[in-house]
Amino acid sequence: MKRRDLIKGAVATIPAATALTMLNTKWAFAQSDAFSGPLDVLNYALTLEYLEAEFYRQGNASGLLSGIEADYLTQIGQDEAAHVGALTDTINALGGTPVAAPGVDFGESFASRASYLETAFVFENTGVGAYLGAAPSLFDQKELLAAAAGIFGVEARHAAVIANLAGKPAEGGVYFNGAFEKPTPRSEVLAAVTPFLTGAAGMASGAAVTR
Repeated sequence: MKRRDLIKGAVATIPAATALTMLNTKWAFAQSDAFSGPLDVLNYALTLEYLEAEFYRQGNASGLLSGIEADYLTQIGQDEAAHVGALTDTINALGGTPVAAPGVDFGESFASRASYLETAFVFENTGVGAYLGAAPSLFDQKELLAAAAGIFGVEARHAAVIANLAGKPAEGGVYFNGAFEKPTPRSEVLAAVTPFLTGAAGMASGAAVTR
């Protein structure tokens, strides 16, 4: 997705008062499942994309994968970095302040090929549920909703590719939630990713491409 496609039309549809609600925000997550406005949703998504972009940067540098597997996850990492850039540019265009990149610690995620793919599987499906769960908060911002749906679709394809590489069964694997995806509340997403977060800043310099 091109950044201009995410930004197009957004400035004209979001009131200035709403655009200011995220100024000086230090952290995208909150225990509440409610969002304060479109910028809160965008910064929530940005934090998830920071996490994924840095995860793939480290994982792809580990040398655990080769051949077509390495090619696939390299492309997935590039997609996540592009999402970081698009969300950052959109938040700036709306007059908000992009949330700081979080510090991360992926623990034993890169101990083996299997652990890398398993953690990637969890991240991608968490992202799918998170985007679907946040979608109702963008219901009256149709341009942003359409753009978020575009990222949702890409994340779902990522999840399917990784499930296939990891040898997951169709039920509970490639078709993660059966015939229908299920939205994941914000609090549940937070619970899933918190073990990998070490703070609101401290990600390696240059880790995620934001321009």
